[in-house]
Amino acid sequence: MGCLGNSKTEDQRIDEKQQREANKKIEKQLQKERQAYKATHRLLLLGAGESGKSTIVKQMKILHVNGFNAEEKKQKVQDIRKNVKDAIVTIVSAMSTLIPPVPLANPENQFRIEYIKSIAPLSDFDYPQEFFDHAKKLWDDEGVKACFERSNEYQLIDCAQYGFTEQCFSVCLLQDLLRCRVLTSGIFETRFQVDKVNFHMFDVGGQRDERRKWIQCFNDVTAIIFVVASSSYNMVIREDNNTNRLREALDLFRSIWNNRWLRTISVILFLNKQDMLAEKVLAGKSKIEDYFPEYARYTIPNEATPEPGEDPRVTRAKFFIRDEFLRISTASNDGRHYCYPHFTCAVDTENIRRVFNDCRDIIQRMHLRQYELL
Repeated sequence: MGCLGNSKTEDQRIDEKQQREANKKIEKQLQKERQAYKATHRLLLLGAGESGKSTIVKQMKILHVNGFNAEEKKQKVQDIRKNVKDAIVTIVSAMSTLIPPVPLANPENQFRIEYIKSIAPLSDFDYPQEFFDHAKKLWDDEGVKACFERSNEYQLIDCAQYGFTEQCFSVCLLQDLLRCRVLTSGIFETRFQVDKVNFHMFDVGGQRDERRKWIQCFNDVTAIIFVVASSSYNMVIREDNNTNRLREALDLFRSIWNNRWLRTISVILFLNKQDMLAEKVLAGKSKIEDYFPEYARYTIPNEATPEPGEDPRVTRAKFFIRDEFLRISTASNDGRHYCYPHFTCAVDTENIRRVFNDCRDIIQRMHLRQYELL
């Protein structure tokens, strides 16, 4: 007589078979996700505040994610309006606080300043036409323009000079969208694909109080894109109104380069805002050697290749800034990670397209090395 105590019922056998099949499907899906994870290039955008990191992300959306939809553009119009409001309030407020102060060229415009300073802070401010009219008249005042020319002495967003046009209050052009400034707080991920290769780009706020969040993004990073505002050599950071912005960027780069968690992660260096650097150098009002005395002794390297038609003064300035960062990256000489510098203008879509295409081979090599395939 057979022992039936351990016999499995038909239902039990069916359940076990279904469970095995379900487990196989789960394992297959997990394996697929692991492969997709390994095949993804994760790029971490780092740099001090207002260096242009978020503008790089916008360019990736324009180039590789079908740009911005109507709703996003509508929101950007609001951001641009706020930029214009903040800029004109900042400029006219600085006129009396600068040393020496800057008077209006036309004293009759004083009532316009009083109007703007009284209405702009209101919680229900809705950008009436009267505000635009006063802002435009003030921008045409030579005293206001003189105060703007001294903007390195106070905190003013870069896009201020581009905002005083009537169209920015109603439509959102591509350049308006790229230039508008919104403070990045937190971590933002943008996913895109180039030639069937997946990229995840992480944009993290650059102000000092945002940097503690950076470590959350260090795991499994393929490469760091470090963005520098090259034109900021004569400016101070918002956080303390004292520290030179370019020196802050150099110190930040040094801390990232020497970070023990990033010793094997190479850095793609975007020396950004080349258009604004050229404007400052050619204007001659703020000399680099006044902020970086070593510039007076700097000799441009033999391999430096200027852009067609580029003024030699601009070439010397941009290579000096490049070499200040390369001195940091070459000091360790450990051969475990490398620095790849590029001159960029984040608001120039074609420039970013070309630079990113140049970087893709570098990123691919980093990725293969990361998973020991190279």
